[in-house]
Amino acid sequence: MQSYWRLHRYPILFAVACILFYWSFAYNLVRTDSVKLFMLFGALFFLCYKLIQFEKWNFKFLLVVGILFRLVFLIAEPNLSQDFYRFIWDGELIKNGINPYLYTPDQIMEQGMASFLSMNELYEGMSDLNARHYSNYPPVNQILFALAAFLGGGSVLGSTIVMRLIIILADLGMLYFGRKLLQNLNKANHLAFWYFLNPLVIIELTGNLHFEGVMLFFFVWALYLISKNKWIWATPVYATSIMVKLMPLMFLPLFIKYFGFKKSAGFYTLVFLGCAALLIPFFSPVFIDNYSDTVGLWFSNFEFNASIYNVVKKISVTYYEAKPWELIDSYGSLIQKVVVIIVLLLAFLRKNQKLESVISSMVFALAFYYFLSSTVHPWYVVFLLGFAIFTDYRFPLVWSCTIILSYYAYSNPGYKENLWLLSVEYILVIGFFIYEMIGSRPKKLYFFKK
Repeated sequence: MQSYWRLHRYPILFAVACILFYWSFAYNLVRTDSVKLFMLFGALFFLCYKLIQFEKWNFKFLLVVGILFRLVFLIAEPNLSQDFYRFIWDGELIKNGINPYLYTPDQIMEQGMASFLSMNELYEGMSDLNARHYSNYPPVNQILFALAAFLGGGSVLGSTIVMRLIIILADLGMLYFGRKLLQNLNKANHLAFWYFLNPLVIIELTGNLHFEGVMLFFFVWALYLISKNKWIWATPVYATSIMVKLMPLMFLPLFIKYFGFKKSAGFYTLVFLGCAALLIPFFSPVFIDNYSDTVGLWFSNFEFNASIYNVVKKISVTYYEAKPWELIDSYGSLIQKVVVIIVLLLAFLRKNQKLESVISSMVFALAFYYFLSSTVHPWYVVFLLGFAIFTDYRFPLVWSCTIILSYYAYSNPGYKENLWLLSVEYILVIGFFIYEMIGSRPKKLYFFKK
């Protein structure tokens, strides 16, 4: 025992410090206190790095501490996001036999269409934006919300605990299949801990109850099956990932060279059939209009933690007297087209005969989308980080550290952003991105070569 302590005393002390910091994060932090938020997050990120550095081959130790870090949040109310109120609301509607895609919370309250124990608490807790719009969470997400509502017994805390346990199980599944996929790609399997122990992942998923980790679990599982040449079995898993969050839809064209035309056609057909099967229980004549209108808002109405968009906005408003509300609408429409072109270029100009090359193309596609987007919430980067570990690119890891600066906006009235802090975030991330793309490579435009 003494020899074990002497050998592992620093990692054990680091792990204990992390538990104390996570406890402070979960139970003694308000998101308006940006100084404390930055200090805690910075300390956790440093300790995460040291733990992996010292114990990267000690799977059991890192697994246990990763689980303990998550369990710290078990009974905590999310303190950096209000989205969980809408998650539970949608689950309670399904529990009461109401399709959450057909009515906004405002309509439910005004018309008295439902009544459940936590109804007023959930309605008052969610943002006004959530209350006046239809649900934009895909069907598998809704099923998980309903499961939380059923098992939570009508209690907000009970439903929160159930969702948290689901997310923790998904992270464990991501670790399991992630390590297997890394082995199949001839990479060190300890790289999976850069996801599993990452403070952004733990805080935004387990802490704030975002379901990017559930999407990532099914996505990595599907990639693992593809790596084992079990692409038919991968299709329902890939479809499930899409129906948790829509983002994996973006990557479907990137498989065309990897599978070849005939096999790609079969893969796409089975994936879309799987999506359709999962969608059928929620489908109605007005579903498409309601859902597309709500999803469209993310491209044309919202702006948060943007990079290129903020530059375009500054130039347009200052020199061309553009109206911000008109600019974001036209910019959002343009970006949708630009992202489609970028994905198609990556699909047809890169070789993509190897799975690692396909995953690298996914990293580029999602990174370009986020760089161009007008809205990049911190939890969005979790997905990028989660599959970037299967490549040689580490700029998503840098981003998972710097994106915490975006939370400074919540310390100001009206959520006014500090453009200097956003500049620091994106100079570091885009600078490292450029270095990895061309600075450390012998040829320029490397992302079109591999």
